[in-house]
Amino acid sequence: MSWKQLFCTCHREQEPIVTQLLEAAGAVSVCYQDAEDNPILEPAINTTPLWDSIIFTGLFDSNINLQSTIEILQKLNPQIQAIRTEDLVEQVWERAWMDDYKPMLFGSSLWIYPSHISPPDDKNTYIILDPGLAFGTGTHPTTALCLEWLDQNPPLGKTVLDYGCGSGILAVAALKLGAIKAIATDIDPQAITATKSNAKLNAIDLALIPLYLPAELPKEPVEVLLANILSGPLVELAESFSMRLKKGGQLVLSGILVAQESAIITAYAPFFDPIEVSHLDGWLRINATRA
Repeated sequence: MSWKQLFCTCHREQEPIVTQLLEAAGAVSVCYQDAEDNPILEPAINTTPLWDSIIFTGLFDSNINLQSTIEILQKLNPQIQAIRTEDLVEQVWERAWMDDYKPMLFGSSLWIYPSHISPPDDKNTYIILDPGLAFGTGTHPTTALCLEWLDQNPPLGKTVLDYGCGSGILAVAALKLGAIKAIATDIDPQAITATKSNAKLNAIDLALIPLYLPAELPKEPVEVLLANILSGPLVELAESFSMRLKKGGQLVLSGILVAQESAIITAYAPFFDPIEVSHLDGWLRINATRA
């Protein structure tokens, strides 16, 4: 089946009428995108805030005539702008992502390979991972910073806690690098499903990667705690994380913007010393030792 897309840009106040027009015209989906690079970070629970300026993308069957819809949108100018249509070329989408997803190196010897490419038989460490339900494939700077730390600090013989596991990439990496157990937790049940799937993809015994929702997480302290989540929860969890780590245990935090550095350090300084900071593309990683 072939498709066409209709694009337009407007202020968020126009969102209801634009969405209604696109759906009335037969859109099978309507997507929203930030038009001015003003990200919304850490929205309140149960809220769906929109950007001030939004790019709308309506997806339609290629047989639908969109001329009348375009004319209605044009009459609403200047509030609604940049109206255009584009044919969406039919292709095998399962194959399309494979063409763009290549092996990635973190640190000196930790690799992520997509499942359609076989890694070489050498002394490097390889994780097999495909994009899926949950966040974390190594392409984002926050994940990359955590993977680089693991490559530089293999958790040999240690128990690791991956807090906010997403795809399970950090837990899987820890086990591949010598951890004896990697406990994984996330508030999203899809993340639990994705982590289990990726553990199986990497031939990891599920007994080595116990999975929990946060409320069910055992209280026994671990030797390494990894948390690639947002800065707000990180600040709130500072004391809890200190209690989940053994004395001398290693803490690795990411998901932090440069502007949020001081708030994180202030929250963790009473429990951790020393605290070190690493930067990548406007994001940072904080690693620290339990005092």
